[in-house]
Amino acid sequence: MDKTYASAGDAVADVGDGATLAVGGFGLCGVPIVLIQALLERGSTNLQTVSNNCGVDGAGLGLLLEAGRISRTIGSYVGENREFARQYLGGELEVELTPQGTLAERLRAGGAGIPAFYTLAGVGTLIADGGLPWRYDQSGNVAVASPPKEVRVFGGQEYVLEEGIVTDFALVRAAKGDRHGNLIYDASARNFNPLCATAGRVTIAEVEQLVEPGELDPEQVHTPGVFVQRIIEVGEGGKQIERRTVRARAEQSSR
Repeated sequence: MDKTYASAGDAVADVGDGATLAVGGFGLCGVPIVLIQALLERGSTNLQTVSNNCGVDGAGLGLLLEAGRISRTIGSYVGENREFARQYLGGELEVELTPQGTLAERLRAGGAGIPAFYTLAGVGTLIADGGLPWRYDQSGNVAVASPPKEVRVFGGQEYVLEEGIVTDFALVRAAKGDRHGNLIYDASARNFNPLCATAGRVTIAEVEQLVEPGELDPEQVHTPGVFVQRIIEVGEGGKQIERRTVRARAEQSSR
């Protein structure tokens, strides 16, 4: 089955208002920037995202955030984004903070058809006991707080129950893919992409290089095509880094 689409706009054409999205990437590494831009241009709003972080100011999911298109997000890291902090503290954005490993496992569990699991992470904290501020009002008061979660004892140790995550759509980026939707990620750009790819009911992949079926070594495929419904080729351009840090060359610093 050929799953290729002519453009990113065509691939996200049915992502409507209120849709839930699992979005791959870590910082700005492995982020589906072309699909995010297409979603911005489409105008979908009231989106609920699940991603390690919500981009940075002016890039990644930060573009949708700045446009006021995201109403709720689940993530584990919120640094590097002043607009995120402003919207959260100002009562415009609902935020469910989740330990990073727990977030990864919630996505994996959802993709594997596992409704919930128990974990040590968060036991004895507000993660388990409830009370984390999810949303503030405009006066700075907590309007919505996290509920308490079930805690059970196994082998004398307490564990907290966490629910798997399944979303309407998933947006991911890969280095290579074929027309059947098989994907290969490059090094650290793999990050949350394989997990998000399995968690979406409809997974849309942008790939830097599109090849014909049979050209990918099956042993190297990270996401099998059964999890991917749509794929577009975007090339290698447009990738960004969060912060450029350089130092003088050794011969220069010795002068």
